[in-house]
Amino acid sequence: MSEKPIRPVRPGPLAEGRATDPYRAGIDPASDVVPATGPSAWNIANYLTVFRLLLVPVFGWLLLVDGGSNPGYRWAAFGVFAVAMLTDRIDGDLARSRGLVTNFGKVVDPIADKALVTMALVGLSAIGEVWWWVTAVVLVREWGITAVRFWVIRHGVMAAGRGGKLKTLLQTFGIGFFLMPRWTLPLPELWDWVAAISLGAAVFVTVVTGVDYLIQALRLRRTSERAMRKRAARAAARQGRTGA
Repeated sequence: MSEKPIRPVRPGPLAEGRATDPYRAGIDPASDVVPATGPSAWNIANYLTVFRLLLVPVFGWLLLVDGGSNPGYRWAAFGVFAVAMLTDRIDGDLARSRGLVTNFGKVVDPIADKALVTMALVGLSAIGEVWWWVTAVVLVREWGITAVRFWVIRHGVMAAGRGGKLKTLLQTFGIGFFLMPRWTLPLPELWDWVAAISLGAAVFVTVVTGVDYLIQALRLRRTSERAMRKRAARAAARQGRTGA
């Protein structure tokens, strides 16, 4: 039996990692030359992301026990929060260093972060530690940007930038200081000020980066390959009607 001829591979978007459809890239999917489309979503970085998501209810329960007044449970909640945020750093480093960056991770990782921040701020507001307006401002931004990510996902995946990473760092410290039972520490009033200033800086950066992400999303919807194809199709349709 003669071997099936292999269609020559033409340079295309698949080779650059921007497409996953072999037909569109000019490659015969039955041949042996079809390149890998990227790392599997089942990898250690994404396992850590899912683990962080599973820690959210555990953290929430520890924070709310006895209305947040039990120092032991508050320290335990602080510890779980710290572990969860540490996995956020580790899974990102692993994904980048081992080539494990996936669309699943780009989408689920910020959702896990926002679920943890939501639980922390709602819990802290419920026990009277953080003003409700602060929680509302942060959560509207956090989940609003998540909705915007899904709004533009057909045009491209918006990964976290430097501003988003700074925002996450400031939120981690601001929320972390509020989670600690500061009344058990030396100079509790000083720790109250440190917590308030840290969270205030986090809120400011959260709002600024939210506006920046919204601008990026609008730009992406205008300049993506999908948007340009749709504009070209509409222009061709108009030209066809005019010519007729």
